[in-house]
Amino acid sequence: MLYPGQFITFTYFHYVLQLRTLRGGHGSRFGALDWNNHILTTGGMDGRIINNDVRMRAHIVEMYSGHHREVCGLTWSASGQQLASGGNDNLLHIWDRSTASSNAPTQWLHRLQEHTAAFQGLAWCPWQGNLLASGGGQNQPSLWKYPSMMKIAELTGHTSRVLFMVQSPDGCTVASAAGDETLRFWNVFGTPEVAKSAPEANSEPFSDYNRVR
Repeated sequence: MLYPGQFITFTYFHYVLQLRTLRGGHGSRFGALDWNNHILTTGGMDGRIINNDVRMRAHIVEMYSGHHREVCGLTWSASGQQLASGGNDNLLHIWDRSTASSNAPTQWLHRLQEHTAAFQGLAWCPWQGNLLASGGGQNQPSLWKYPSMMKIAELTGHTSRVLFMVQSPDGCTVASAAGDETLRFWNVFGTPEVAKSAPEANSEPFSDYNRVR
């Protein structure tokens, strides 16, 4: 977490050379970060989400306003157009960069209020842009269909609240860590169609997970 008066530094670790420092934008600490090409997106305790263009001297290029408490999860879709954000206000927002403005805070495109605790882990399917996994505060990570934001599956296994989620480099697997002191690996998004050599017997998606009716 970064606190008031602190800032982001970029370092080339082989030579321990600081590349740049970004200051300003947030009124309090910020602990949620995600890259989108040359854009570094930050989420803060003040509820703000800021897009920083690291190529520019005046690096703050867009702001998103919608969370009422600390932003604790951020992830960009593979297309770089949709940003998912989760907060301690138990809200999940979807933002579309095409509607972002540099003159005024941008309004969220979709809002999800079904969580009973903070969203602390988010992951987009890298090859199917309408699938989003979320976790945090609840015992079961969930799978959502975008843009309807309908819950289509629950990933059961944890016996305590999910504290963190992270996606594997190939995008197929999501790892979740929970208060039950277990680390679980989920094949949430399956295998990209281009990698499949032959059709499977059961083509029904998410057949291994509990359905929400």
